[in-house]
Amino acid sequence: MFCEIKVAQMAAYLLSKGGGRMAYLKLMKLMYLSDREHMRKYGESISGDRMVSMPHGPVLSYSLDLMNGSSQGSDEGWGRWIAGASNYELETKLPSVERDEYDELTDAELAVLNGIYSEYSHMTKWQIRDYTHSHCPEWIDPHGGSYPIDPKNVFFALGKSKEVAIQLANRMREQNELDRVISGLV
Repeated sequence: MFCEIKVAQMAAYLLSKGGGRMAYLKLMKLMYLSDREHMRKYGESISGDRMVSMPHGPVLSYSLDLMNGSSQGSDEGWGRWIAGASNYELETKLPSVERDEYDELTDAELAVLNGIYSEYSHMTKWQIRDYTHSHCPEWIDPHGGSYPIDPKNVFFALGKSKEVAIQLANRMREQNELDRVISGLV
């Protein structure tokens, strides 16, 4: 299930590794690739966000809304961690945070974020965008619109068999439904 605080911490962590400021196109691709890698390794995403094909490649839908300001974040979530900057860039409000402050992220999730950052941070925002176009076969060009990406297609693109991809996607859906029910009880 999508968790704004967790997504804000993902973004802030990647921003802090990049000097505190980054183009939001590049940040989105790093976050998407991190979710994808976590799905490959552990069978679930970090963000719990909905994946969508858009003209500039695959994105995390609700996270993109927070980045571009079309959705207002909470004071404890996006508003605490991330600030908009000029020229389509974002910056972290808390650049020198200790590990304990990233309390929504597990060590395994941070390891994935570190790995993705190490592998792709040298790319410009346009290079990483082009990379996701050519190396994420679950992305389908929506020709100006948007198109949902089924988690099953991500798992299949990551080399999982059809049966395993279906099982993992169903497990993610079931977990999201369970999380929604539990959050409604609290």
